[in-house]
Amino acid sequence: MRARTWAVAVLASAAALAFGAFGGGASGQANGGRPAALVNGQPISFADVEAAVKALNGASAVPTPEVRQRETRREALAMLMDNLLLQQFLRKNAAPVDAKEIARHIADLETALAKDNKKLADYLAENGMTNGQLHDQITTALQWRDYSKDRVTDAELLQYYKYNKDFFDGVQARASHILIRVPLKGSEGDVQAARARLQAIRQDIEAGKMTFADAAKKYSQCPSAPEGGDVGYFPRKFVWDEEFAKAAFDPQLKVGDLIGLVRTEQGWHLIKLTDRKAGTPSDYNKIKNDVRELYLTELRMRIVADQRKQARIEVFLP
Repeated sequence: MRARTWAVAVLASAAALAFGAFGGGASGQANGGRPAALVNGQPISFADVEAAVKALNGASAVPTPEVRQRETRREALAMLMDNLLLQQFLRKNAAPVDAKEIARHIADLETALAKDNKKLADYLAENGMTNGQLHDQITTALQWRDYSKDRVTDAELLQYYKYNKDFFDGVQARASHILIRVPLKGSEGDVQAARARLQAIRQDIEAGKMTFADAAKKYSQCPSAPEGGDVGYFPRKFVWDEEFAKAAFDPQLKVGDLIGLVRTEQGWHLIKLTDRKAGTPSDYNKIKNDVRELYLTELRMRIVADQRKQARIEVFLP
């Protein structure tokens, strides 16, 4: 996939996360009035979750297994919690929005809908929204616009572009990996035990006692294990954790090199670079707006991640 296409796809996804056609609120609750989650005391209803699931699934009428349905609900809830954390952050850190500007945006939406012979009520019903949620989302979008507009200088933007040039050029790497997981709340002893186990596996591979693929099939705790650890081609950003991607895209590497051990939130990885696809050199001056939007997307992601660490979150979704 070309760099520009990747950038547009990521930006569209990020926009859906932050300002999508659904949001946290106090709309009708299920389960006897209990919400699906509370984020710093603010509820996300089961109705919100179902609307988000509908948006994630699109118009597909193909029935999905119950296990996958539960996964999608949890993905939707995580997305809604991120939305709400951003809204809460902006309420505290961004200037209030002029009510007249919000009204103008709603009027613009009504005009656009009228061209398709639709009314605002139709739009709200299709997306499982209330007037209040639409108002909140427009407010959040405008507050983010105002908060972020002075958050990046030209020098920072150019540095960001240079650091991520592989991504903007559309370079892709292909790798296999062996993952030894570390428990989410594991002790330092757990961390070091997992590392020592993977280091021993690496030594056996380097000594020729087993191939990388055989070791992955036997020891890796990733779903890619049956494929010998192969995770296919991926770009520099937005697919793997930063540490994993940074290691795999090291310009000093040659195809066939072993990388690591690399620590991510999942645990310890031993990575093997199996291929690299050159992209098409990008021109910073031509894609500067895309670079800026991507920079701000990552800023938004960092803010949400920081807020999540501080937040009081209670989840009641089964």
